[in-house]
Amino acid sequence: MADITRRLGWRHLRGAPTAHIRHHRSGKLAHDGPGLSFWFRPLSAALSEVPVDDRELAMTFRARTADFQDVAVQATVTYRVSDPAVAAARLDFSIDPDTGVWRGAPLEQLGTLLTETAQQHALDVLARTPLSAALVDGVSSVRERVAAGLAAEPRLPATGIEIVAVRVVALRPEPEVERALRTPAREQIQQEADRATYERRAVAVERERTIAENELASKIELARREEQLVEQRGTNTRREAEESAAADKVRAEAEATRTVRLAEAEAARSVKLSEAEASRSVKLAEAEAERSVKLSEAEAAKQLRLAEAEAQSTERLSRAEAARTVTLADAEAARSVRLARAEAEAAREVGEARAQAQAAWLRVHADAGIDGVDTLHAHAATRFAENLPQIDSVTISPDVLTGLLARLGGGDRA
Repeated sequence: MADITRRLGWRHLRGAPTAHIRHHRSGKLAHDGPGLSFWFRPLSAALSEVPVDDRELAMTFRARTADFQDVAVQATVTYRVSDPAVAAARLDFSIDPDTGVWRGAPLEQLGTLLTETAQQHALDVLARTPLSAALVDGVSSVRERVAAGLAAEPRLPATGIEIVAVRVVALRPEPEVERALRTPAREQIQQEADRATYERRAVAVERERTIAENELASKIELARREEQLVEQRGTNTRREAEESAAADKVRAEAEATRTVRLAEAEAARSVKLSEAEASRSVKLAEAEAERSVKLSEAEAAKQLRLAEAEAQSTERLSRAEAARTVTLADAEAARSVRLARAEAEAAREVGEARAQAQAAWLRVHADAGIDGVDTLHAHAATRFAENLPQIDSVTISPDVLTGLLARLGGGDRA
């Protein structure tokens, strides 16, 4: 199907490479070819789209053979449009200028034409062929007849159609007839299977008889050999007893000899061990005494070195302590001297400041015309107040307050 787009009253068509486009404008052919792309006006344009690719048409139909048996035929016809102009003139391949969809159903018309034509030739050849021959050679004969008939059909070239290939997929009879045809072959196969079963059973019976005879002969041979085995076992047991007695005798003699040798070796070893132990004890005692002497000497030397080191350390510590004490005493004396000088200097400066303050205070009172006695009294009261302890609160009783008020009142009257 062609792609058609709209633009301001115009239409643009874009066709596929496998579609032949024919464009008539006002009754004249304007564009003709596959895979075209052009602008057109829908009111004055007539468009046709003819597919030119190979197309497969599958068909299934029923036919009757010469012996009046129905068969189903499955075939496929491959065709293409070889002359698009003729096909567009004979069939309605016109498309809508707005959507690009066929206005009719041309491919269905082609399918109907090809199906009916192929069916006609297949029915013709099967009607003269019996069922057995049709099932054996019917596929090739029907394919050849249909291909020849379609190639000779005059309407197809007149419509611009070319047949590419014809294939007959299957030719099947009715299910009941097919089962009936299968029955003889199935029965023959079953007879062959039964005969093979019977032969296999006969062979199995013969083999079982042979096996039974072989088993009986084997049992007889086994019984005879079992008797020989019993006799041989008795002989072997007697020989084993004799050999065992001889071996026990040899073993007892060897054990006695070994015991004597072991006792002698143990005695010699005990003597050697005693001598070695005594020698080792003597050597250990001598070594222990020598080690004790060496340890005592080393301990004494160590104690002497420790005492000398302790004395030297104590002397160094005493000297260091004395030097530290002298240094601390000198530093403390120098600090005390500096502190005493600083305190004396501070006391002198404070006394000078107080003397200057008092002199200034007296000058101020003298300049103010205050009597010198009163000034001295005030100064004494100030010094007295400075030396008084701190008073947090004062409690005045009514009697004291009354007396003070009376004195104040009397003074005012005087």
